Amino acid sequence: MNFTKPDSLFNYGMKVSIYSEKKAAGVDPNNDNGEVQGEGVKLGEGQGWYKGGERISYYANGIKKDITYTSKGYYSMSFTHKFTHDDDTVYFAFCCPYTYTDMQQDIFDLEQDPKVRDIMTRKTLCKTLSGVDCEILTITAKGDFETMQAKKAVVVSARVHPGEVVGSWMMRGVLHYLTDADNEEAKMLREKFIFKIIPMLNPDGVINGNYRCSLAGCDLNRRWKTPNR
Repeated sequence: MNFTKPDSLFNYGMKVSIYSEKKAAGVDPNNDNGEVQGEGVKLGEGQGWYKGGERISYYANGIKKDITYTSKGYYSMSFTHKFTHDDDTVYFAFCCPYTYTDMQQDIFDLEQDPKVRDIMTRKTLCKTLSGVDCEILTITAKGDFETMQAKKAVVVSARVHPGEVVGSWMMRGVLHYLTDADNEEAKMLREKFIFKIIPMLNPDGVINGNYRCSLAGCDLNRRWKTPNR
């Protein structure tokens, strides 16, 4: 693969995200006939995505983007992996996936807490081209009209580019932090601000496996009606 960034977290100890179908099923690698067993794994239980890979290296590969841009080139990332099962299907990724279903489940789980329902509301910002909901969450402490009018709004969004999966994991942390009824800092923020959260701005792109664009083939980070405002 040709990467474009001159540096990477892979140079600072980050591992590759790996998923083995047989390891997830709990198949014993020493008895690869389907018997379910393994290290630290109960019978019938397995391991999902995990971090691994050895001899990880990220380096300039000498390929130039264009002959007119002598200072700009591509970079490669390489690693080794020891397969532990025969006839296995193994997936490799930059980070653990976070899907549209994962987002819906996280929001649903938050809504089951009565304390969270008191400070968070959920609405559909719009329907996407494929007809799915683009969710918007409002998180704030309740108050009278004057109190709410005096609050400033903070807008936070993630996954305008579907490939930026780490943004969803960060957003997941933001949601759990802002809705924590026992956290005094979060409580202070809710009293002072109204948070408008769009946890997945490009769900069509995420669902269809795009890296940067929407279902219409557009980079939504470049599609602003009034970009200069």
